[in-house]
Amino acid sequence: MTEVPARLVTGALRRWAVFAGCLLVWQALTAYFDDVYFPTPVEIAGKMRELWFAGPVSHLFLTKVAIENIGPSLGRLLAGWLIGGAVGVAFGLVLGRSRATLDYADAIVNFGRALPAPALLPVFLVLFKLGTPVQLATIVFGVVWPVLLNTVQGAQSVDPVMVDTARVYGARGTRLLVTVVLPAALPKIFAGLRIALGLSLVLMVISELVGATNGIGYQFQLAGQSFDLTAVWAWIALVGLLGNLLNWLFLVVERRVLGGRQEPR
Repeated sequence: MTEVPARLVTGALRRWAVFAGCLLVWQALTAYFDDVYFPTPVEIAGKMRELWFAGPVSHLFLTKVAIENIGPSLGRLLAGWLIGGAVGVAFGLVLGRSRATLDYADAIVNFGRALPAPALLPVFLVLFKLGTPVQLATIVFGVVWPVLLNTVQGAQSVDPVMVDTARVYGARGTRLLVTVVLPAALPKIFAGLRIALGLSLVLMVISELVGATNGIGYQFQLAGQSFDLTAVWAWIALVGLLGNLLNWLFLVVERRVLGGRQEPR
């Protein structure tokens, strides 16, 4: 029982040791060259503290900038990811279990997934004006395709014997999809959701560069326009940290839901 935790701790220490080593190399190189465009990690960490953790104790040391920008960005990201994931799973299950429907929808699916979501920002600005709906539409459109395609593959890979057995016991339509196809396709669905989560982070930042009044992308743009390069790097570092945190939380949930189940072959 103690072997697995020890192995996990050793693996985590190795990964963090590599990360710490990269930071030390970065610190040494940037300090040596002293380039204004590439501040040291120590300077970036100081800027991050100044931007987000120099607030009053009553606000858990969070500054006004952190409260008014990081929270809304995370809200848009998670809302867009959940909506896009739900749409992708629902349509993916239907398309994956109906060959005729998939044949009719194939051209639309291939056309939609080939469109980069940022290219549709002008269209979303016309449809929704300015504000959060534009960001949500961009994230949802980009997220739905990897989830949908993975769900289609998962639904198609369900053991036919399992489906036939369920039909013998009276499972049809929605009941068959929910009780048999969905659980069997979960490994593929989670793979698509994980890809979509990373993509939603990127789309959140990009969508906030246009027509937003707050958010990480908005602050990133303001820092660039004011030539505050250390702040630019601070916001970049924040995006990387958020990506790692969200990925870790997702893996925790995935392990609890899937247990020992493997992806269907």
